[in-house]
Amino acid sequence: MKQLIRTVHLWTGLVFGAILVVLGLTGSLLSWIHELDSMLNPGLLQVAPPSTMRAGEPLRVDAALVQATTDALVADPRYGRPSMLELPERAGDVFVAWYRPAPAPGGAPWTMAVTRQVMVDPATLAVLGERNWGEAGLSRPLLMPTLFHIHRYLVAGDVGKTVIAVTGVSLLLMTLTGIVLWWPRMARAAIWKAITVRHGGSWPRFSFQLHRAGGFFAAPMLLVTAFSGVYFNAPDWVTPAIKALSHVSPGGKLTNKSAAGGSRVSPAEAVAAAQAEFPDGRVSRLSFPAKPDQPFEARVRQPGELRLGPGATRISIDSGNGAVLRVIDPVRAKGGDKFISWLFPLHTGEAFGTAGRVFISLFGLVPLAFFVTGLVVWLKLRKPVKAPRRKQSAAVAA
Repeated sequence: MKQLIRTVHLWTGLVFGAILVVLGLTGSLLSWIHELDSMLNPGLLQVAPPSTMRAGEPLRVDAALVQATTDALVADPRYGRPSMLELPERAGDVFVAWYRPAPAPGGAPWTMAVTRQVMVDPATLAVLGERNWGEAGLSRPLLMPTLFHIHRYLVAGDVGKTVIAVTGVSLLLMTLTGIVLWWPRMARAAIWKAITVRHGGSWPRFSFQLHRAGGFFAAPMLLVTAFSGVYFNAPDWVTPAIKALSHVSPGGKLTNKSAAGGSRVSPAEAVAAAQAEFPDGRVSRLSFPAKPDQPFEARVRQPGELRLGPGATRISIDSGNGAVLRVIDPVRAKGGDKFISWLFPLHTGEAFGTAGRVFISLFGLVPLAFFVTGLVVWLKLRKPVKAPRRKQSAAVAA
């Protein structure tokens, strides 16, 4: 039985190890995606802060400015109404208007969806520039988006998402089989030997000990990373299991409850409705209805949320009469909803602030360390054992 477990652990690592290395290294950089993106593209993503504020101070954008920005884009034939408007988080940040094109008929499942991003100065409403989010490239504007799409899609669209979900399952399997293979006798000496590393003059032996002991310490975070990665890319695979253990609120897209053809709600009114729902929160995004019968969706970050940046609070607002249709509140969530709301902040380290993000940045090197040490051990095991030479007899037959 243990030999079978060892074989599963070995071949799962060999098949998926390279992908896990890529995901780990890109994840290390993506822990700081916004900071690095702004550093690489200051002319695109940064402007002078308001005269009464210092750069980097938290900023709350009022509904009137959201309306003015939307009107400026709608009035310009080069842009029009965006599908989503991302609001500045801090003084010196910009508005980012997202434009998702209609899906191409007959598009291959491995084709990356490309979204147009247009950056707008909050003070002057002037367009600073744009880029295509989802277009692969190594230029400054495209570098961080490309790393994101490697980490999330392997730059292969829905096919890549499925591959990464399967890779997450493989990481769960490798971690669980690794724990079984690591498990020592319940004696102090055996346990100490299993969690310590000694060089002893042999690189294969050192690699084995590092692989074994490192696996023990890394296992909890590997399980969290693997499970959350599967959920992000294939939620239908794991949501039924979560529902079987605890309550999960129904999701899915909503439609307006107001009468068709009623008065239309403006972006300013939608932002005001979201702000009224959470007066202490910061509205971070506003998604516009794609069809007349669909609602606005506002994203809010509340004080006390584990997730940084845009937050995870969502408010659906009837675009006909401004009524709140649904609220997803991670702060007050319970059971399965609470568990799901924790997955992203734990995956990125945001749950523990800057220290957590630094930890995740360093943890991204762990798959590389396991892949290298595992490969050294595997190559050593594959090397045929040389039979000892027999001493020739001193006496020679006459």
